[in-house]
Amino acid sequence: MIYRAGKLLIYAKGEQRLNSQGVAVSMVYPIMKTIVHKGLDTEQFCTYASFDARLLQDVEARITGEELERLLIRASQYTQDDYFGLRQGQLMDFADLGVLGYVMMHSRTIGDALAAYQRYNVIVCSGFNLAWEVQGEEAILRMYAQPPGRLSRHCVEDMAGSLFRLMSKLSNRLIVLRDVRFTHDAPAGIGSYPADANPYREVFGRTPRFGSDADVLCFDKEELDRPIMYSDARLLSVFEEMAKEAMAELAPAGLFSEQVVQWIKRCMPSYFPTLQQTAEALGTSSRTLQHRLKEEHTSYNELSAQVRKELAIGYLRKREYSVGEIAYALHFSEPSAFQSAFKKWTGVTPGQYRADARQTGRS
Repeated sequence: MIYRAGKLLIYAKGEQRLNSQGVAVSMVYPIMKTIVHKGLDTEQFCTYASFDARLLQDVEARITGEELERLLIRASQYTQDDYFGLRQGQLMDFADLGVLGYVMMHSRTIGDALAAYQRYNVIVCSGFNLAWEVQGEEAILRMYAQPPGRLSRHCVEDMAGSLFRLMSKLSNRLIVLRDVRFTHDAPAGIGSYPADANPYREVFGRTPRFGSDADVLCFDKEELDRPIMYSDARLLSVFEEMAKEAMAELAPAGLFSEQVVQWIKRCMPSYFPTLQQTAEALGTSSRTLQHRLKEEHTSYNELSAQVRKELAIGYLRKREYSVGEIAYALHFSEPSAFQSAFKKWTGVTPGQYRADARQTGRS
């Protein structure tokens, strides 16, 4: 994760779909809510879609990503709504994300909430994740399938719409999007007949561009620093502990990149592990490790920078550590090297970040 502001890139390349490592059954709840919202019967839908409704009563149940996508498509057919996924995103709530949703609610800023999603998203779905960066005045946030695969139109529009809705709810204000782009083709008629794009304008405030090379929401970078109205440091600590426990229980089915991150964190602050040391610890070769991380759209350098950045931010929020001490704890050769790296990650120096955090009450 590189913290930088204005586009949401939702990658969906290739032909595979969400992997079969599992999706929390709570991801089906918004489908049922949308069906009820339309005045239709959920039991009849479950019969129509050949879905075992008893799974909805088991909070620990998980289904495959393929099954979730199938249900979205069947729901579109059942309701005769070609915009079902798009509209479902507008009914997504934090409770549907379980403990992850509550961690996001009590984070300090929108950027912190997105970072929490990135850390703990495997709790609700191991098949996709987020990554973002800032380019100029825009934030670029991409959501990608793991392993790389193409998501259905309903799934992509649901993800984009729900994420946009939750970000706006967190800040208690409407986030203005600069651009919206999708990789899939437009529904019949859109482009030639602007009125057909009304459902998209109702959700995003603008008409998307279709057939693009990435699925994108574009917004101002300042939104990442927007304070969250629900933020509560005490509750955040409680829910984060719960999220970590849930992650640990799912560890065998987790992503390889998460295993690498956890290994690096265990090594710090004793020492900063090399690529070779990490590969040996995980029982693989350096080449294989790099290849597996590439499949998850990341690299060892990106993950090691992510760990250092997260630790640096945690240290900077504690007034007792000097910048020099933090540089030493993170195993930089000298404070200037740490300052340069931190500015590259965040756009500000460690001193500026600490001062801004105190002014906004984040320290």
